[in-house]
Amino acid sequence: MSAPKAPEFQFTVLYFASAASYTHKQYDFLPGPLLFSDLPDVLERKYPGITEKILESCAYTVNLDYVDMEEEYAKEQIGLRVSPGDEVAIIPPVSSG
Repeated sequence: MSAPKAPEFQFTVLYFASAASYTHKQYDFLPGPLLFSDLPDVLERKYPGITEKILESCAYTVNLDYVDMEEEYAKEQIGLRVSPGDEVAIIPPVSSG
């Protein structure tokens, strides 16, 4: 998926699979910088219910590097910051059968 370049002072959030279905979007632009561990709260305000239904079981990348959400919560205010121009991907689990 290729999103347009984020506007100045914003970063891109890419939604895949059920995350895209839930938001009815393939991407969003959000203002940065933002502490990565605050991202679920920001998305919950924008899309009520997304945390429980989608985000709790997702993988995340920032600029194509996987991020451990539990580790980021443990870091509190010194964790990873998402900066303007960055790209965050929300990747729900994929089932096969």
